[in-house]
Amino acid sequence: MARPRVFVGVLALSAIRLTSASTNHIFSAHNRRQSIPTDLPKPWTYVGCFVDNAHGRIVTNQQPDNAQLTIESCVQTCSAQNFTVAAAEFGVQCFCGVELIAGAATAPASDCNMGCGGNTTEACGAGNRMSVYSTSKNLTILPVPVPQNSSIPGSWTYQGCLMEAVGSRAIPWQNIYPTNNSATTCLGQCAAFGYTAGGMEYGEECYCGDVSDVKAAGVGFAPASDCNLPCPGDPIHLCGAGNRIQYYTWTGTPPYVWHTPTNIGHYDFLVPGVVVPLIATVGINGKVTFLEKSGTSEFDNSTGAYELDLSLVNQFNKAWRTMHVKSDVFCSGSVVLPDKGGRILNVGGWSLDSTQGVRLYTPDGSAGVNGTNDWQENFKELALQRQRWYPAAAVLANGSVLVIGGETGSNAAPQPNLEILPKPPGGGTVVELDWLARTDPYNLYPFVFVLPSGRIFVIYYNEARILDPKTFDTVVQLPNLPASVNNFLGGRTYPLEGAAVILPQHAPYTAPITILTCGGSAPGAGIALDNCVSITPEGPNPKWTLERMPSQRVMPCMVPLPDGTFMIMNGAHQGLAGFGLASNPNLGALLYDPSQPVTQRISILNTTIVARLYHSEAILLPDARVLVSGSDPQTPNFPEEMRIEAYYPPYLTQGFTQPSFTITTTDWAYGSSHPIVVHLPKGSTSTMKVSLIAAVSSTHGNAMGARTIFPAFSCSGTTCTITAPPNAFVSPPGWHQLFILDGPTPSHSTWVRIGGDPGKIGNWPNFPDFVVPGV
Repeated sequence: MARPRVFVGVLALSAIRLTSASTNHIFSAHNRRQSIPTDLPKPWTYVGCFVDNAHGRIVTNQQPDNAQLTIESCVQTCSAQNFTVAAAEFGVQCFCGVELIAGAATAPASDCNMGCGGNTTEACGAGNRMSVYSTSKNLTILPVPVPQNSSIPGSWTYQGCLMEAVGSRAIPWQNIYPTNNSATTCLGQCAAFGYTAGGMEYGEECYCGDVSDVKAAGVGFAPASDCNLPCPGDPIHLCGAGNRIQYYTWTGTPPYVWHTPTNIGHYDFLVPGVVVPLIATVGINGKVTFLEKSGTSEFDNSTGAYELDLSLVNQFNKAWRTMHVKSDVFCSGSVVLPDKGGRILNVGGWSLDSTQGVRLYTPDGSAGVNGTNDWQENFKELALQRQRWYPAAAVLANGSVLVIGGETGSNAAPQPNLEILPKPPGGGTVVELDWLARTDPYNLYPFVFVLPSGRIFVIYYNEARILDPKTFDTVVQLPNLPASVNNFLGGRTYPLEGAAVILPQHAPYTAPITILTCGGSAPGAGIALDNCVSITPEGPNPKWTLERMPSQRVMPCMVPLPDGTFMIMNGAHQGLAGFGLASNPNLGALLYDPSQPVTQRISILNTTIVARLYHSEAILLPDARVLVSGSDPQTPNFPEEMRIEAYYPPYLTQGFTQPSFTITTTDWAYGSSHPIVVHLPKGSTSTMKVSLIAAVSSTHGNAMGARTIFPAFSCSGTTCTITAPPNAFVSPPGWHQLFILDGPTPSHSTWVRIGGDPGKIGNWPNFPDFVVPGV
């Protein structure tokens, strides 16, 4: 909006003409006791004596008081900061700007009669009088500021001059914009982060929050005249005052919709634990393998590794099988390999040899029948090339395993590189990554995904990029991830710790994929984030889209579900990941549904009584429930948590019988077709869906391996034929839980392998004390 202006034209030292659209005014500078400097640097010149504070400051940028002030020093100070207006007041005060504001009016020249502190022969204004100098012959004078009621981006409506809360904030999130605060700047920032209430206070302060925050604060409105400070970025409009907020609310289409369905599912206690898990993985034997940080267990004889038979949870003495690891897996990473044994690979750890640990377990046994296999490990024969504490791992399209990042030990130097397993004979595979070195220590457990182009997408701290799959050079540097409304330095990876997933891929796989990350925190005070952001990295002009969550959440877990939705659970409202660094557990579960419009995808589900803080996990079970485990906060009032829970998502609490199917072929080549015979208690094959959920290891908010695919299928009667994904870029080789859905209700799953073992990792490692499954 064009701002109303009055121009001052500089004519002479003794007479100055103020020009408006219709009138001219002349005032005289005669009868002055002090002189006007004549040696100012060109084009600086004297404008006149003006009234200050009739409606607020007429020049806004006050410099530190100076007992030796002169006009020359004030002009020099302002000029050095690229200001075009210098004004002296009260003998020792210097103000800088580019215009006069607040309806600045001229005063008799004799009113500016206070000598400068550093040269009493020069006039430096007086009380509420400014001696004004400028570089321009057409000095702009802006009118008395008023509330901005129009030309505000978005659907904001001015509500009035709001009183600030006593001892707290009426609107919680503060930004300070000393030079550019305005309704446009402030409310634009509030809208970008999905807030419905905003306002300006003390001129330079901007606040964002929700209307519910203002209601909860119980504050009322003050007289309109109490809000009387001009906005530094738009001085013809007001930005509140001391303890007074120029208050606006969003009155357009709501920036978010959080659904509150009647059917919200529920938590159930599943089984007493014998371990405080660090990592949870569902094996292809249908059992859950847990690994524990050394020394965490309440039991002195804990081995740090156990397997839970889900069919025996009602028989505690039979449900748990004791396993063994030789080194400390504290803050290691895990993935399920594409070999025919579905081995679980665990890498890294805490301290000395453990940080280079490579551990392998081939799941065996069956429901109700114990296996005999155990973790295999021999540091002298098989080790990472670099020490890694807090690394991430991912199976690549060629069937090898990328291990990336971490630190050399507990709170030690960064390990800003990646390596590939298996290591080929005769050479290393370490690639140094300057972007990991630069962002340490906020980039641990980075999120890694294979894109349909074959390239590799990585989120680390608050940055993201796409890598070449052969050289690992950066192909695309993507925009930084948004964080919070008042701190762009927030991040998504440990120790700021959010969670991330790929949104579902649907046959024929022509649409570019979208990556979603939710929660996180900010360095320092650990103010948790209250949003999710998503990006389509290989789409046109990729940008992050922000969606508000109902509450702040750090250390969340995200779980892909068979219907294409995602559970968001666990974590805290405040803090950072780590021991003793978080508080106020977030006990509520959310459901994120990508099929709904953006900003309308979140439903509020049920709550638990069990705090799940640092070192908690959540994974999808073969019966479509979600197993919830862990919490190792080492924080007063929060226990080392051994209880195991199961969450029943809404699709299991509608009273419908789960469908079922039979299948004979579970080892699928890319693009191959495979028949199943289905039993649908409620619907028909016309409304049936088929989904594939890739094998996942859950730790530190990182669902390593997660991927959801809806393949093509066709049916004739109760026989349906599923077509496997076409290639290793759409679906990296590996094991998947195959589900069918009768309307909203999923079946139990069957494990299928897609893409075989192209890297022949099933023959690795070639040592006599390692039993390998073959390819």
